[in-house]
Amino acid sequence: MIDYVELTPEQEEQKRAIYNSLSERRKRFIDRIGYDKWNPFQEPKDPRKVKRDVTRRTVKQLFDEFLMETNTEEESNAFKQGVLEICRGLVNRDEKIKGMYSFCIWYCELLKKEGKSLDDDEF
Repeated sequence: MIDYVELTPEQEEQKRAIYNSLSERRKRFIDRIGYDKWNPFQEPKDPRKVKRDVTRRTVKQLFDEFLMETNTEEESNAFKQGVLEICRGLVNRDEKIKGMYSFCIWYCELLKKEGKSLDDDEF
């Protein structure tokens, strides 16, 4: 529900002038919602809502922090693209990435159980 807006006398004057300068079609729209409820001075919403993961980090923060802390800054573009895709998926709460994450945890445990590593020559 839209509340009535308290305006100063100057703003009321500006509001009336704005309304009078509008096309008939736009005036009909404002009349439908109610002239008293219409606020031509409201701030536009910011379309760039920054998404963050559960740790409150952005995609860029996750990506940069991972590469820095794991000393993988010199890895291939394919490696970095994979990291970036996972970062985006985590921030966007993508089900595909959740499945990949669960598999990676399971696979890591499997490798530990069998005494193997992705760094082995067999990879």
